[in-house]
Amino acid sequence: MTSLRADLRLAWELTRGSDRGEWWRVALTAAGAALATGFALTAVALASLRGSHDVPVAAGLLDEPGTRSGVIAGLLLLLVPVLGFLGQCARIGAVHRDRRLAGLRLAGATPWQVRRIAALETGLACLLGSAVATVFSVLLLLRLWDRPTALTWAGIALVAVAVPLLGAAAGALALRRVVASPLGRVRRIGPPRTGRGPGLLFLAGLLLVGVAMLLAVLGTSSAASNRPRTEPPLMMAGVVLAVGAGAVWLSGAVARATGRILAVRARSAAVLIAAERLRDDPWAAARTHAAVLLVTVVGGGFMGVRAVLLHEVHSGKPLSAAPDYYITGLDLTGAALAVAFAITLSGLAVGTAESLATRRRALAAQVAAGVPRAVLGRALLLEAALPLAPAVLLAGLGGTAIAAWYALLLHGPVPWAAALIPLAIYAACLLAVATSLPLLGRSVRPGELRYV
Repeated sequence: MTSLRADLRLAWELTRGSDRGEWWRVALTAAGAALATGFALTAVALASLRGSHDVPVAAGLLDEPGTRSGVIAGLLLLLVPVLGFLGQCARIGAVHRDRRLAGLRLAGATPWQVRRIAALETGLACLLGSAVATVFSVLLLLRLWDRPTALTWAGIALVAVAVPLLGAAAGALALRRVVASPLGRVRRIGPPRTGRGPGLLFLAGLLLVGVAMLLAVLGTSSAASNRPRTEPPLMMAGVVLAVGAGAVWLSGAVARATGRILAVRARSAAVLIAAERLRDDPWAAARTHAAVLLVTVVGGGFMGVRAVLLHEVHSGKPLSAAPDYYITGLDLTGAALAVAFAITLSGLAVGTAESLATRRRALAAQVAAGVPRAVLGRALLLEAALPLAPAVLLAGLGGTAIAAWYALLLHGPVPWAAALIPLAIYAACLLAVATSLPLLGRSVRPGELRYV
């Protein structure tokens, strides 16, 4: 306990002593924690409702337990990219402040203690964001709900404590491969990533789907049909695992193939630098690129579903609920996708900045050897643009196919506008990567060569 208190005190002093160039990281971490707290508190408030209620928002979508459970599941799924974003912020913070971390190592701190202090800094920033979000959420809750139950207050207190802890845990997990040496270097150790992990997870997801289908067949032929069925959640878990791992594997495989092809056929220095980077570490941004692919597929499919359902709502056919009920559901789904895409873009920008901070000594050496900064800037953009282009195109075709299939199935209008989703997402990703270009000027200063 004494050691943890001392580490927490050091983390607080390091946070207070951060210069103005590092406060953007603290602000991003706090914003991510506030977002996670808002999602979790909303889910807790909805989960504390029992039975039917007259909720004064969302046009009746939250009145019944069935639709409320869907909204709660969507809010909890949004926590996954937020926690990944917090981990990225912790990782770039550790690399960016390597000289202070090296001072801790010279003072006798172990590598694990240094990683723990850096993770606790993330926890403190998360505590700030969580506290602000909790205060505003409680004020809004009291305005909409006269007498919240004791279960609601307990859930609010649990979320306010859990989000900083999860943020610190995400930071510790992200820093598990970072080692600070006493001589001022922060480096990654361990064997290079081969992509075997995503491939095994993909096979595990397919195995779960196969088991669920087998159980469904056996359950259909069995006489015990009154037992609770476990096949749907098992199949859903398998599909989510297979799609997520498959997207990561596809992103890394495309990056590796692109790097190998362009390394041989490159005709400019920027393309050659980007190709060598992709060939050496194709899995560096695979998780972030995989999130982009998933958003592309889901966004294209959602465009088709939205167009068909709006056509049905406005066709004058008798409906079981008011039109606002269905329109509000579509709007909430679109808002959730927009938030997920914004988090993905933020993660892409932070990941690019972290890559620059990690390679700043190599970049400074290239500039000292005569490589123009403009070439390095173009190479940075190409590192993201080259592997994303074929992957986003494939994901866009998948999303458009889903939209067209749904429209043809229900005899609705084919939303060909869904084909524009990949172009918009690709352009937004390039803009997110371009936000890290100002950091390139700081990363290639000749002073960085003193610490090689």
